[in-house]
Amino acid sequence: MEAFAAYSHALAALVIFTLIILALSPVSALAKQKAGLAPGATPREDYADKAYRLNRAYLNGCETLPAFLTVTLVAILAGAAPFWVNLLASLVLVSRMVMIVIHLRGAGKPHGGLRSVFYVIGWACIGGLALLTLAAVF
Repeated sequence: MEAFAAYSHALAALVIFTLIILALSPVSALAKQKAGLAPGATPREDYADKAYRLNRAYLNGCETLPAFLTVTLVAILAGAAPFWVNLLASLVLVSRMVMIVIHLRGAGKPHGGLRSVFYVIGWACIGGLALLTLAAVF
């Protein structure tokens, strides 16, 4: 797989992101079960509720992964600049990890604040990966 060696950081970021979401799934489910919720139920929207925060952290990851996966893999397949693909993919991973810590600690405000800053950083990096990909294919 030497053809993809230059993108090792980006590929690792995809795998780590996926593993984090896989780990959050049962943790979120157990928190919801402990709160007396049925499987698949959504906790009440209360940022003070740990089950709600865990569920949001899990769902945020599930919502972000398809876009992150798509633009990163297509950037790699299109031969976009490895330095930028690796950097942006790594920043997406770091921003997501910080968001998860903020979610789990219940730090910050439900709207705006530090969690939103890291969301925008990850979102901007995914947008940057998309632009790199478009530049590589045209």
